[in-house]
Amino acid sequence: MTAQESAPYAAPTPLKKIRTVHLAEFKKNGQHFSMLTAYDQHMAEIFDAAGIETILIGDSAANNVMGYDTTLPITVDEMIVFAKSVAAGAKHSFLVCDLPFGSYEVSPQQAVETSIRIMKETGVHAVKIECDERQTDTVAAIAAAGIPVLAHIGFTPQAEHSLGGYRVQGRGEEAAAKLVKTAKMLEAAGSFCILLEMVPAEVAKKVDEAVTVPTIGIGAGNGTTGQVLVWQDMLGLRTGRLPKFVKQYAQLRPIIEEAAKAYKADVASGAFPAPEHNFD
Repeated sequence: MTAQESAPYAAPTPLKKIRTVHLAEFKKNGQHFSMLTAYDQHMAEIFDAAGIETILIGDSAANNVMGYDTTLPITVDEMIVFAKSVAAGAKHSFLVCDLPFGSYEVSPQQAVETSIRIMKETGVHAVKIECDERQTDTVAAIAAAGIPVLAHIGFTPQAEHSLGGYRVQGRGEEAAAKLVKTAKMLEAAGSFCILLEMVPAEVAKKVDEAVTVPTIGIGAGNGTTGQVLVWQDMLGLRTGRLPKFVKQYAQLRPIIEEAAKAYKADVASGAFPAPEHNFD
């Protein structure tokens, strides 16, 4: 086939920039969407190129990047650094940034001020807060400021000490009904999406059916509109016992370790740098 006879070049279909209206359409149309955490430019670029609709800059950076045992120590300043890095790499995904512990609980005004700072300084598209029915005024205040807010209910890691550790929430008829009621209250307050963590699958499904906004699950079955995983869990970077809800789609840790060993061996033997790596 000559150049003239070859098929014309077909440009790849550009990825659509995801916004809250698209997430709402997923819910309306019975479609599912994906969310992964990211904390740096390169992982954000990869997930963005893969078509991951939403990326969470989670306060989980505290125990997945910074080495803390819990999410509690991470600060607003640190979250801003991570969020700016992700925003530099992701051009299509919808970006959500966690409000860290201590940055929104004092008052709705504190929550709005923190949210405004994060939105102005990072380039993300929404904020997330861990809450229950007591934070409806906070959600309403953030939404009234023109900032999309995602309400995180069920197990909320920032409250792990008051919840008695990592425990499934919403078990039993009374607890399940309370979770549904809370979700409806947060929707009415202005939350554009509800995230449910470590909730029985049937309860999460009831929540999704009770609200008109999309829902995102982590350890909450497949009855939610979206699903989220921490990327280090999903790609096999973390060691030790994994939560029951994690599915690993790759094992990167041994690959990285072997590459590091090979590099070390080449340096020790003098094989690296080789002549092709040198300047004349």
